[in-house]
Amino acid sequence: MKKILVTGAAGFIGSHLAEQLLERGDAVTAVDNFNSYYDPALKRENVKKTLEERHYELYETDICDYNALRIIFQNTQPDVVVHLAARAGVRPSIEDPNLYHQVNVIGSQHILDLCKEFDPSHLVFASSSSVYGGILEVPFSESMDVSRPISPYAATKRMNELQAHVYSRLYGMNISMLRLFSVYGPRQRPDMAIQKFAQLIIDGQPIPMFGDGSTARDYTYISDIIDGILRAIDTPLEYEIINLGGQQTTTLRELIDVIAKHVGKPAIIDRKPLQPGDVTITYADISRANELLGYVPKVGIDEGIRRFVESFSASSLALHF
Repeated sequence: MKKILVTGAAGFIGSHLAEQLLERGDAVTAVDNFNSYYDPALKRENVKKTLEERHYELYETDICDYNALRIIFQNTQPDVVVHLAARAGVRPSIEDPNLYHQVNVIGSQHILDLCKEFDPSHLVFASSSSVYGGILEVPFSESMDVSRPISPYAATKRMNELQAHVYSRLYGMNISMLRLFSVYGPRQRPDMAIQKFAQLIIDGQPIPMFGDGSTARDYTYISDIIDGILRAIDTPLEYEIINLGGQQTTTLRELIDVIAKHVGKPAIIDRKPLQPGDVTITYADISRANELLGYVPKVGIDEGIRRFVESFSASSLALHF
């Protein structure tokens, strides 16, 4: 049994990961501050099942609180740390860049310092496809120059990669930086496009489509991302940046159409101009993930949206924003 400490454990990805870790027999120390970025009740619902598990312990702690974090590390002595906690979202980061720097950079510095002190075998650290910025050459490979991010959020995630590299070089820490590409599925944040679009179609309300619908994303279903994270947990690497994506692109117009198909109602489109910080395309080269972790995504966009809509329609929480 491994002792895994997971930050951001009540969120979308973290709650799915905790369940899979418990299912395979690991012990989970969960850290989350249940902030109000979106309704904390949704995060409470995410952890409701795992709170009943014997080998699950939840700490309501902010990663910006170094002293509280240190007590958790000292009490639990984790074998592996998975750092998912972050302030997410490109557009909100433009409105409040100082908050994003405080949480994503300073908070992550605390995690690095505590991993240095308590010496888990390795740290698995969530980065983001947003670091690729406005690059148009696809697919995106980890060797590309990502020195010019185009949003505060992207800048913080690139800074995380640099922070981690410094600690790996100075202190010999094993750190895997996972660049996650547009993760979606049940429990995703209510501000994310797929959930918002599904609710608007159900309600017969217009969908705001920014641009002409040609912008494209590499959408990755949650089960594929969890598989990649589990593989990283089980594969200590000295310092690596690794893309985890779906290895296919879907335009915004195609995305709306496939959601409408599975909802069973037509979509009403409200055309709007592109927003600052938006990128034209994301598309992951996952050859490194395949080589180092044996990662192969299995759920395509049509099947993933079908599963999401099925879960979304059945949820008693659907959707009260």
